[in-house]
Amino acid sequence: MIDSELPRPIKIKSIASEPYTVTASPDECSALAKRFDLSSVEKVHAIVDLIRDGDIISAQGTLDAEWTQSCALSGDDFPVLHQEPIELRFVPTRTDWQPDDEVELTAEDCDELEYEGDTFDLGEAIAQSLGLAIDPYATGPNANAARKSKNIQTEGQQDGPLAELLAGLKRG
Repeated sequence: MIDSELPRPIKIKSIASEPYTVTASPDECSALAKRFDLSSVEKVHAIVDLIRDGDIISAQGTLDAEWTQSCALSGDDFPVLHQEPIELRFVPTRTDWQPDDEVELTAEDCDELEYEGDTFDLGEAIAQSLGLAIDPYATGPNANAARKSKNIQTEGQQDGPLAELLAGLKRG
């Protein structure tokens, strides 16, 4: 198992029927902020139902998180509140392929996390879901002022002969 800022190992044989709650401590929030290059992480809270079908474990629930990140344009910090449903599958590590084999992925395969042995890390899966939820190019409330001060134009608002040519191409 890999080192995680939010370790919550679950033994497959001891999966309970009640939902699992993963709540990051202040130290874990700080570690997650460092991992994802955020100014801070205030909250990571997930409630997840685990359903075992042989060696495959399905996880469904919700992720609630709050963090502070820098605006991609102004550099100013701004808060982000995030809530999303999560749906993951934990599957045993595959051993039936060779490194040079071509692998076809389906939509369901994209949210599969492999595990070895008899334990998987639910906390690391939550941490990865958080990482995927963060928009690295998010803009905060002062983004328009930063655009104006740095003379950055938004798409569709450019001037000049090349902008006119491009607009004509887009119109067809």
